[in-house]
Amino acid sequence: PPFPTMASESGDRHATLKRCLGVLRDARDDSEQVAALLLGRKAVRAGEVDARTRRQIFDAIGFTFPTRLLISRQPPAGCPPHTFRALGLTLLACFCTDPELAGHSQILNKIPTFNDVLLSPCDPDCTSMVDDVYQCLSAVLATARGPKELVTKGTVPALCQAYLNGGHGSDRALTLLVGLLAVAEAKCWQRDAPQLLAVLSKLSSDFLKAEDMTKFELCELLPHFIPLSPPLTENSQGSECLCRLYKGLADVLGSKLSQSQRDPALKLAACLVQACGAEWIPAGSAGSKFLALLVNLACVEVRLTLEEPDPVEVERKKEVVTACYVLMEMGIQECLREENPLLETVQKMQLIRIMEEAFGAVIFYLRQVKQEELQDPFIFASVRVLGAWMAEETSSLKQEICELLPFLIDYARRLFKEGSPAVSLPQAELVSTEGSALPQDALRFLLPGFCHLTAEDRPRDILISEGAPALLCEYFLQQWEVLTSKSTAPAPLTSTEMSLQTTCGVFLNLVVTAPDLVRRDKTFSSLMDVLLKSLPLLLPQKHHLVLAANVATLGLMMARILAGSAVLQATQSAKEFFGAAIRFLLQAHTAHADPNSDGLALAMSPAYVSTWDDIRELWLLGMQALAGCVSLFPWLPHAALQARWLPAVSQLLSRVAPASVDFELITAFQAVLVELARASKQCRDVILSHRGTEWANLYGMAALEQCLAEQ
Repeated sequence: PPFPTMASESGDRHATLKRCLGVLRDARDDSEQVAALLLGRKAVRAGEVDARTRRQIFDAIGFTFPTRLLISRQPPAGCPPHTFRALGLTLLACFCTDPELAGHSQILNKIPTFNDVLLSPCDPDCTSMVDDVYQCLSAVLATARGPKELVTKGTVPALCQAYLNGGHGSDRALTLLVGLLAVAEAKCWQRDAPQLLAVLSKLSSDFLKAEDMTKFELCELLPHFIPLSPPLTENSQGSECLCRLYKGLADVLGSKLSQSQRDPALKLAACLVQACGAEWIPAGSAGSKFLALLVNLACVEVRLTLEEPDPVEVERKKEVVTACYVLMEMGIQECLREENPLLETVQKMQLIRIMEEAFGAVIFYLRQVKQEELQDPFIFASVRVLGAWMAEETSSLKQEICELLPFLIDYARRLFKEGSPAVSLPQAELVSTEGSALPQDALRFLLPGFCHLTAEDRPRDILISEGAPALLCEYFLQQWEVLTSKSTAPAPLTSTEMSLQTTCGVFLNLVVTAPDLVRRDKTFSSLMDVLLKSLPLLLPQKHHLVLAANVATLGLMMARILAGSAVLQATQSAKEFFGAAIRFLLQAHTAHADPNSDGLALAMSPAYVSTWDDIRELWLLGMQALAGCVSLFPWLPHAALQARWLPAVSQLLSRVAPASVDFELITAFQAVLVELARASKQCRDVILSHRGTEWANLYGMAALEQCLAEQ
């Protein structure tokens, strides 16, 4: 008969396949091949075709025959319209069980056909086609090229629609979406945000409504569908999702829960925090109580796990504890927030005490860490969250932190030297990202804390004895190379630039508090050399002004101590550095029309306005340091003359109203002017030629007046 009855018993499958292969080998035309394949179709779909048989089928028909079946619109007499298409999909699903065939271009170019099947109305007798398509798509996803091909060929919106339609296999659509987002999240959201938001909208709605175990299952699933901030916070649909997620989590965490129920809820909350900070938590009494509860629960979880660490228990709880670290970091930020705070003052004080206990547990745990555990990403997550605490809370746990400093320096040094690859553990990456094989930068998270600690005697001595200055100098050089290798176009403040600024802050503290160390440690001579070459490159790039201010001030402060160093002996790099430093200090102020009078007033230069709050102290310190350098470098007055600093300052001070100039600025200008006038007759003459005696008297610069009056 043309279409034999298919074998239904498992014992007959082997015989059926054998008959099928025999007919395929002897087939004289397409109709005989079709008959053979219809005979074996059910056996093939049963998934029990071994590799050898699958290869024999493929060798007999290749990709060409299934492709023709997919586009054929003439079914055999008495068969449903989709017969040929269904048969073609069954064959492709069979071939896809071979990973080599699943990644073949002939399979990848069928992705639009697979998408069409998912989006077509599914009759009861078409379900096998849908099953075959899901098998093909799952196999393609597992190949190297598969995820990119699926995204670019429109599978994400097809899967989203298939899930939202709720038809046959919609659960498999969701599973495939989870798989795709795990490996290509950014690309998926970039191309198909509206469709993914529609899925998140349904999931969040189900989450809010559920009153059984489904709620906790959704807690596990939802983090896969939470993107980084923009689609959620810049879109009304996204905002509605966040609102539902907040209400659902408030319901869950406000109830009495078992450990297995609470953990997924904490991980979901942490995922939301990583995506959009605390923006998803509404202002007001309910929101502040929820935030306090969230941080409280996180701290309790950390203490329970780490205060008496059982290795097996810690291993099992690493993921949820890392999620708790994210919530604790949010707690720190919210306790510091002054503008539109979510927390009341009393709540802040309570949370700081609770977090202090939790960070005590983190320190206790880190003190137990063995050498062979240092590559564990959980250790990195623990060091990172402790760094966040050290950056802001400088008074509590000081004794414990001092005792841990040798470990922290050693750990940061190991990661820096080895460039160990970052592992995508929650907190480091709760929301999966692509390309996470970057070195783990523990120093980046410890630097703000080190900046505070180097201002105090005991921790500073420990940091010095553990070799922190040499490590930080190497780190500065590496980060500088990273920064200069990037585009010079203005960009948001990067972690690299922030790290460089904070490292400068650490070194400034050491220069002020440990000048003898700067003199004797060769590390600082190497650093001086780097600073001399860095500033002339930085200063023309106005988007790097804060970093330039740090480099200029640190360089000037160090130059006073290292005046005898070879790199500062009228070398080209030294002259270029001082020229750039003088320009940085000179260009900060300008004269502009005073709205309250007909005259001119001193004002910030436009390029400095947005960053002045960050660099004001550095500018004043830089002026003080420049004054101190004049007598140490005989060639410096000439550099000031070349930079036309004296005429520019003289003209500025003679044009503006003295009342518009702060006393601190007057003191800063006078210090440099006096030193230049004392060191160089030429400088003194330039000041006098610009009516220096007159405006020195106007500003009450007695020391400058006296200096100018001397022969």
